[in-house]
Amino acid sequence: MSDDRTASPQAADPPRTEQVVVDGLTFHVRIAGQGQPLVLLHGFPDDGDVWRHQVAPLAALGRTVIVPDLRGCGATDAPVATSRYRLDRLAQDVLDLVDQLVPGGSAFDLAGHDWGAALGWHLAASHPHRVRRFAALSVGHPEAYRRAGAAQKRKGWYLLLFATPWLAEAVLRANGFRALTRNAPTSEDAERWRRNLGRPGRLSAGLAWYRANLTPTALAQHLPPVTVPTLGLYSDQDIALAEDQMTGSAAYVEAPWRYVRLEGVGHWLQIEAAAAINRELIDWFGVMP
Repeated sequence: MSDDRTASPQAADPPRTEQVVVDGLTFHVRIAGQGQPLVLLHGFPDDGDVWRHQVAPLAALGRTVIVPDLRGCGATDAPVATSRYRLDRLAQDVLDLVDQLVPGGSAFDLAGHDWGAALGWHLAASHPHRVRRFAALSVGHPEAYRRAGAAQKRKGWYLLLFATPWLAEAVLRANGFRALTRNAPTSEDAERWRRNLGRPGRLSAGLAWYRANLTPTALAQHLPPVTVPTLGLYSDQDIALAEDQMTGSAAYVEAPWRYVRLEGVGHWLQIEAAAAINRELIDWFGVMP
C-alpha cells in the first residue's frame, strides 16, 4: 500500500503524440488537454515519459500540456555535431515547438527537471516575454550552481567524466549501462534508458548536452536575472545535487520566488513523489492571468 506522497494519479486517457519538424529535426511530442500551453522538459537520461504522472493532472487545469522528447533524446532525431546541443539552440527548439502546436506565439508556463530545468532557467531568463511562470525541479539557477559549496562539488564529480569523449561512453555502456540504471527510479525507467541509449549514436547525443554547455566559453556566459515567478523544488536525497544550488537561486530571481523541499525523496522526484509534486505544480500553475 503506497502512501499519499508516492501514490500515482488516477488513470486518464493517454496523451496523443505528434511528430513536429523544427530546425530540420523531427521531434516526438506528447500533447494533452486544451488551453494555455504548459511545457514540461525532461533531463538526461530521460525522455518525455518521465512526466507521465503529471500530464493528466496538469491538463485537467484547462491547459495544453506539451511534453517533447528534446533533441537527441527518446524518439526525437539526434544530430551528430556537439555544437547543435547548445542551450540557446535547445531553447529555440522549445519556442518553435510551441509556435507550431499553439499558433500565435503565445506565452506559456514551463517546468523542467535536471537538464530540462537548466534549459528552463535559460528560457525564463532570456525569453521572459514568452515564459509566464516557471518551475525548476532539482537544478537551480546556473549562477547558484557555480557558487554552491563543497557538497555540490563532490556530487557533481561525474560532470568531468560525462564531458570526456570516448571514456564516458565506455564507462556508461559497461555492464548494460549499469552506472546509470542502478539509480533509476523504477525498473521500467531503467529498461527504457537501456533501450534508448543502446541505439547507435544516442548515448553520445545525450552526453552532447554536457559537452556543448560545460565548455569554458559556455560557462563564461552569464544569464540575466529571471523576472518571471519561479518555483524551486528540491529533494533531500538527490544523488547529484546539493540543496544550496537551489536555495541560492533566490538571489537570481527578481520576481516572486517559492522554495519547496521534499524529505526522503531522490532525484526523480516527479516519479518518486508524484502526488506531492502534482499538488505543488497544480497550485503553482493554477494561477491564471
